[in-house]
Parts: sequence; C-alpha cells; structure tokens
Amino acid sequence: MGNEMKLYDVTIIGGGPIGLFTAFYCGMREMETKIIEYLPFLGGKVSYFYPEKTIRDIGGIPAITGEELIKQLEEQSRTFDPTIVLNQQVVGLEQLEDGTFLLTSHIGEKHHTKTIILATGFGVLKSTKLDVEGAEKYEGRHLHYTVESLECFKDKRVLISGWGNSALDWANELLPITKQLSVVHRRNEFSGLERYITNLRNSSAAILSPYIIEELHGDGQNLSCASVKNLETGKVHMIEADEVLVNHGFLIDSRPMKEWGLEFQKGGIKVDRFMQTNIKGIFAAGDIASYQNKLHLIAGGFFEGPTAVNSAKAYIHPEKELKPIYSTTHF
Repeated sequence: MGNEMKLYDVTIIGGGPIGLFTAFYCGMREMETKIIEYLPFLGGKVSYFYPEKTIRDIGGIPAITGEELIKQLEEQSRTFDPTIVLNQQVVGLEQLEDGTFLLTSHIGEKHHTKTIILATGFGVLKSTKLDVEGAEKYEGRHLHYTVESLECFKDKRVLISGWGNSALDWANELLPITKQLSVVHRRNEFSGLERYITNLRNSSAAILSPYIIEELHGDGQNLSCASVKNLETGKVHMIEADEVLVNHGFLIDSRPMKEWGLEFQKGGIKVDRFMQTNIKGIFAAGDIASYQNKLHLIAGGFFEGPTAVNSAKAYIHPEKELKPIYSTTHF
C-alpha cells in the first residue's frame, strides 16, 4: 500500500447537502476528513436536479434556492479544510487487518480511512428517461429532466410528466411564469405533500390523470405538442407544448455497496440509533440511512450526520468520554 497514502479519521462518501454538513461537523470534532463525490461538483441531487428550486423545509431559513443552499453548505464544509475528491465513484471496500478500510474508486485510486460515513443519497443518480420513440432528439433543447434555469420556461406552454414531490414542486414553481401549464400523471391520485397538491388543483393548471406521454411532435428541433394517452380508456389527447419537463424518478446505482456486505432494508442501508451499519466502523446518514419512522428531509439528515460523526469518533477512541461539542465552542 505504500507509506505515502494518508490515513484519514473519516471518509464521507457523497458530497451532497448531508455529506457537506457532516464534513463540517467532523472538523468540529477535530477529525481528519475526506469527501469523495461521484459528480464533478459538490451538491449532489440538489445541484444536479434542482439548483433553482426554492427549498422551504429547513428550520430558520424561510426560503432558499438549491444553488444558494449548496453554496453556503460548501463554504461551511470547508471551514476545517477537508480533502475533497470529485469525479470518483467508490466501488471497492476492503477492511484491513488493523481494522482500517481501503476504498477503491472506479478509476483505481485508493483511499485509506479509519471510518466511513455513507452520505450517498440513494446512490449514484441518473434521471429516468422518457420512454418515447424519438425523445432523444429534443433532450437538452426542449425536453428536460432538471431545471437549470427558470427563464427557459417563462411565457412558454409547459407540460410536466411525473408524480411525487419533485413533479409537484416544479409545477407549483413554474405555474406563475408559464403561459400554459399541463401536468400528466399515470395514476388518479398524486403522492406528495398535501399543500402542493391542493395548490395545484386550485390553480389554472390542466391536470390529466391517469395519463402518460405517448408521443412528442415537432420538427426535430422545436416541440409543438405532445400526444397523451388515458390509461383507463386508451383515448389519446393532444396538448400544445413548447417545453416538456419529466420527473419520473431516478435510476440508482447502489450495486457496489450491495457487494460490501451491508444490510439493506426498504431501499436503504439499515442503521441503528447511532447511525451504525451492520459493519462496525461504517455509518450512514441522509436518504441512504434506513430506520423505523425515517423522515426523508434535508433537516433530518442534518441531525443524522453529526450523530454518525459522534459515533465514528467514539469508534476510533472508545477509551475517551464523548463530550458534546457546539459551534460556540470553536467560534
């Protein structure tokens, strides 16, 4: 392995909001910290899928865009100068004889660490593509899987296809600026926060359920409309659309972690109240962590991350009493 490889106290796999705040708290506990992120930038799902979306469910912050939240979290995470590695997916895990871990990335780079905190969200994320013939012609122009700029939807006829909170969020966000908003949903009932559903139903948006997009129509460059099919009757309707936004969820690559011997439940990694996984020295926080009555909120992850850090600290130094640490202790 060579003596040149630095041994870190903790390596955080995942540079999203939870990973970033966790790195800050590692610094508070005076732990040598490394973050490894698969994407070429920090911020994870927030930066990738909804940088312009307004986030309202973090205590003390009435409203903040995803981009601004990540900017502040990144600044906070760098307070104690963690090592940050981008563009690497961790695929290999080996526990050495001394109890430390050797991680291997998809490009073969090795990372040596005493403990690991998994903050990967649900895994490596990619949008589920619209399964319609010829759809790829419009990708990057008028077929969107994320919103990089609200401006491209302003005064446009917009069709949203999706279900759950993400589609509802964007429908409510885009409603005030679009010329016409239509939402198609493959089920009769939406799943998501009740307020978003009520706001949408009481708005001018056209809601079609249970429908799916059957075909996109245009000249290969610009869209003009879309065919949508009623799943109960089979009847097809035409909806005028300049822009189509698809929120069909994510393709999640968590295969490497499933080969490490971690115990999974309900799509996540099972943890106890200390955020400890079934492998001693490996902890989890955020969406990937699974336990009874789990609340999938960023605010919840902000609690889980420091809990995992405290547990990692106690794992490294079991002989020491773990005293509470507050930001006022350092600043």
